[in-house]
Amino acid sequence: MNDAAGSSWVLRVTVNEIREYMGLGPYPEVGLGEARAKAKEAKESFKQGINPKLQRKELASQLKAKQESLKTFEEAASAYIDAHGDSWKSEKHRAQWRSTLETYVYPVFGDMYVKDVGQEQVMRVLEPIWKTKNETASRLRGRIESVLDWAKVRGYRVGDNPAAWKGHLDKLLPAPNKVAKVKHHRAIPFAQMPEFMKALGTREGFSARALEFAILCAARSGEVRGAVWSEIDLESRMWTVPAERMKAGKEHRVPLSREAMRLLKALPRIDGSNYVFPGRQGGDLSDMSLSKVTRDMQVDAVPHGFRSTFRDWVGDATDYPRDVVEIALAHTLDSKTEAAYRRGDALEKRRHLMEDWAQFCNSSVPGSSSDAVAARRTVFLSQSFVSPTK
Repeated sequence: MNDAAGSSWVLRVTVNEIREYMGLGPYPEVGLGEARAKAKEAKESFKQGINPKLQRKELASQLKAKQESLKTFEEAASAYIDAHGDSWKSEKHRAQWRSTLETYVYPVFGDMYVKDVGQEQVMRVLEPIWKTKNETASRLRGRIESVLDWAKVRGYRVGDNPAAWKGHLDKLLPAPNKVAKVKHHRAIPFAQMPEFMKALGTREGFSARALEFAILCAARSGEVRGAVWSEIDLESRMWTVPAERMKAGKEHRVPLSREAMRLLKALPRIDGSNYVFPGRQGGDLSDMSLSKVTRDMQVDAVPHGFRSTFRDWVGDATDYPRDVVEIALAHTLDSKTEAAYRRGDALEKRRHLMEDWAQFCNSSVPGSSSDAVAARRTVFLSQSFVSPTK
């Protein structure tokens, strides 16, 4: 070794006729005396058949492996969302995951190593909100459980999952159905539907027509607001909602009644927009637009409530089978056996069902089966839309 800057002490030793070079530290941080002491210790190790260089590498490898195996819960949750997020049906679902974890979990144990998260930490998150915000708490529990399961499979933790419900948290917390209050969507009795539809038909604007279409199709507000013309087949009288826009993540075919067809054919097309019911700027309607229609009409009902009205009408005034109604509402069948046998979507039966529903809804409207109804629906507000092109 020389005195040049950046030099270091090196031990040269022959082991089994092989020349080995082993660093003893940089100069001048390591002085001559310390370097000699390290060299002596290394030579003794070599004499005993121990290679200090290999020991160093092994220790470094073990340290690196340990560091890589240590993930905080927040890091594990982020990795889980990245791994599974593409399979979720919407960015909104991904945002909800992040939001609930950031609000309730990360402040409590987000910075803890995921291997150390136990029952105490999970209960500290869930107990304060279990009775007051049970739906949120239940979803949050499931999300914590999923992250911890993922971490176990990836080797970041071992042992039972402290967020598991069956056989674990169900012994510590009351069942959700014991504390959660079921909130029914406000709806009007089905006997009032003809008069309501008559009044709705006099309302102007795309929001009113979207609500009318949602009622005729027994569809969810979001499915209607996001509908684009490419989903509508006027020739076969079919609206096909793609899987990514359905709550159950499965494509849904909606047979269109004559009333629904008249409504669609009377709608103007807006330049630059493919939405069936466009908003003011040509995009989709806001999530409050249909609710505003019912509020302005001073009706004690919300858009989603008309699905309940439809179901009540089917159950009390018709003989249509339950499974046909559930498919019309795009519900997942509760019975696995029933779902296994029901591979089709009862399209023709549903076509008759939706036709009967539309006729009932418009039964008090004079000439509802004539072109007068279509003419009535062509009235729109003076909005900043481009003039109809079709």
